[in-house]
Amino acid sequence: MTTILWFRRDLRLADHAALIAAAAQGPVIPVYILDDETPRQRRMGGASRWWLHQSLASLDAALRARGSRLIMRRGKSDIVLAKLAEEVGATRIHALRHYEPWWRNAQAAVAKRLDLVLHDGNYLAPAGSITTGSGGQYKIFTPFWRALLATMPPAKPASAPATIAAPPHWPQSENLADWQLQPTRPDWATGMAAFWQPGEAGAAARLGAFTGQAAAYEDQRNLPSVPGTSFLSPHLHFGEISPATIWHHTAQLGGSVEKFLGELGWRDYAQNVIMQFPEYASINARPAFDDLAWRNDAAAQDDLRAWQRGQTGYPIVDAGMRQLWATGWMHNRVRMIAASFLVKHLLIDWRRGEQWFWDTLVDADYGSNAVNWQWTAGTGVDSNMFVRIMAPLSQSEKFDAAGYIRQWVPELAKLPDWAIHDPEDAGRRPAAYPAKRIGHREARERALAALQQLR
Repeated sequence: MTTILWFRRDLRLADHAALIAAAAQGPVIPVYILDDETPRQRRMGGASRWWLHQSLASLDAALRARGSRLIMRRGKSDIVLAKLAEEVGATRIHALRHYEPWWRNAQAAVAKRLDLVLHDGNYLAPAGSITTGSGGQYKIFTPFWRALLATMPPAKPASAPATIAAPPHWPQSENLADWQLQPTRPDWATGMAAFWQPGEAGAAARLGAFTGQAAAYEDQRNLPSVPGTSFLSPHLHFGEISPATIWHHTAQLGGSVEKFLGELGWRDYAQNVIMQFPEYASINARPAFDDLAWRNDAAAQDDLRAWQRGQTGYPIVDAGMRQLWATGWMHNRVRMIAASFLVKHLLIDWRRGEQWFWDTLVDADYGSNAVNWQWTAGTGVDSNMFVRIMAPLSQSEKFDAAGYIRQWVPELAKLPDWAIHDPEDAGRRPAAYPAKRIGHREARERALAALQQLR
């Protein structure tokens, strides 16, 4: 009996429980559906679509090396899968379970039409399975992580099958190039292509490079000028590598690797949150913030555009935003600084930033993006307090970001370290670099006044 393997954000062959189960039952038809209808306003952003093109091409090549191929269709998932199943005489579909609200809806719709068998494997543990002593769901990360850690390690990752049985006849497939996932006029993805290798092989290469420095993770992860992070987030987001694989390659490396494992746990935590609050990316988890007087006038729109373009006059913020545009990724510490700057220095609604990151990040994950923005804004179920306002200039100096700024803000490349973090205050601001949109003290006072009005 031919079965269908439904790929989504799990574009790998190794440690793929749905693939293993489907292959054990006989011929398999792997399919990826470009579904912009089910997510509606949450359709993938431009950077993610660029990554998807490369990853699908890589997945198809890996399948063909095993005697199979990737069928590509476009449309609403449940309708497309039902039509495909009728074409090939299949009644069963295997897939990895996804937790975004639109994928949960799609899974329910498919299950009404066909025998949908869902498997786990995109997270360390299935979302919702880590519960409190009374059987409830965790809302705070620290106790969630303790409980998750008590269930670790995950099962050892399974190898990719050497061969995958093909069906008697292959159904028609659309052409990947016809989907126009890659930008052309202009091609703004050249920096991404130079920096990333999407696909399962690229994920394995990143993991291999990271294992040599994972033990020093806590010492280096906050230094933007040092490549101390794993760069695995987009590979994880697109499922080109399983978190279990990463765990088993890093957990025994010693040093501060437990801090890195906690970041994997944060990814699980984010799924736990969106299981409880499906609209977490659009609704304040703390309703009291619904009445906060976010700026939304013409001046605020100008400030938002300056932030998006890396023209705020704060070098560490501008470097991060320019790195984001060039590579589709931003250093973890700088993400926090840039997000805090938008919310608290510019007093612009966190949802505007979340939407920008959704469109420009290659690792734009619904759960993680929403949870991180609400944490920064102080609006989340587990979040930083709004009154804790990051000082970007001192953060830049504290974490030795001079080299990072020189790389991404070339107007400041010739400044000495003592001036580069705050060239305006040092009297060394070049004419080509903008003045600060607002002073730090003024911004802090404005943000605290808005909070006081709310109270």
